[in-house]
Amino acid sequence: MPLIVISGLPSSGKSTRSKELYNFFLQNRKKVYLVSENEAVPKAGFHKNDYFADSQKEKIVRSELKSEVLRLLNKKDVVILDAGNYIKGYRYELFCATKATRGNQCTIFCGIQEKRAWELNQQRCDVESMTKSEILNNSCVPYTKEIFSALCMRYEEPHGNCRWDSPLFVVFPEDKLNFDGIHSALFESKPLPPNQSTQNPPLTVSNYLFELDRLTQDIIADILAARKLGIFGPVSVKGSETKVEIPAHYNAIQMNRLRRQFLNYSKNHHATTSTLDRVPQLFVQFLNSNCNKQ
Repeated sequence: MPLIVISGLPSSGKSTRSKELYNFFLQNRKKVYLVSENEAVPKAGFHKNDYFADSQKEKIVRSELKSEVLRLLNKKDVVILDAGNYIKGYRYELFCATKATRGNQCTIFCGIQEKRAWELNQQRCDVESMTKSEILNNSCVPYTKEIFSALCMRYEEPHGNCRWDSPLFVVFPEDKLNFDGIHSALFESKPLPPNQSTQNPPLTVSNYLFELDRLTQDIIADILAARKLGIFGPVSVKGSETKVEIPAHYNAIQMNRLRRQFLNYSKNHHATTSTLDRVPQLFVQFLNSNCNKQ
């Protein structure tokens, strides 16, 4: 259910904060999944700086990260997405995915001055002196000046007044994470309500009429089956609290004539019977009313 989106400039401490959150929820006996861009990039066969220099490569990995997050989202486990997440449209897509699961989400913004971030980046190991295992962990690989500047320029900072970034927790390098606040936002807040963009579309008119026809046919079939068993009194129908009371002299042709009248009525008054769950009850009331008139 809960999703934590990590966001920040290059070398702002995103992976460090992700690990802190991962350990915190483990200690609180929560099942935690850490989805890391640093691991996804080398797995896709890309070098860190080459990856950020090519928008098509970025799209591939972003798509893989999103797919992995969607696969892991459920009603109880914590998912942490450790990546730059610098595009607000991408964060909005994650927000919609969380709403679709009726879960909660928060954003951790690793705030830092660009100058300080560059200093921390320069403190990383030189690629030529790194072992193969260290290279596979992209958090140890420094950005080039060109890539670093480009990422800072295109970064779209999260804002707490945007619903897809809210609740927003801002943390600077010298700060401690607000673990209690994050835990409360994920597990003690009301789940995000689903909206039209995250719900399955309603039945189309053609599908609705098909289901309506099928339900009414089943009810007529139940009545006829009861008569074959010698039951000519009130008949119970699935989905209806009212029993069907049709006089014994009514045959299948007459009942199907009434069924067609009900279908025509439903086409012209779609709002009245738009919920299929109400159809059995409404159809039974229609049959009882019209049979008693004749």
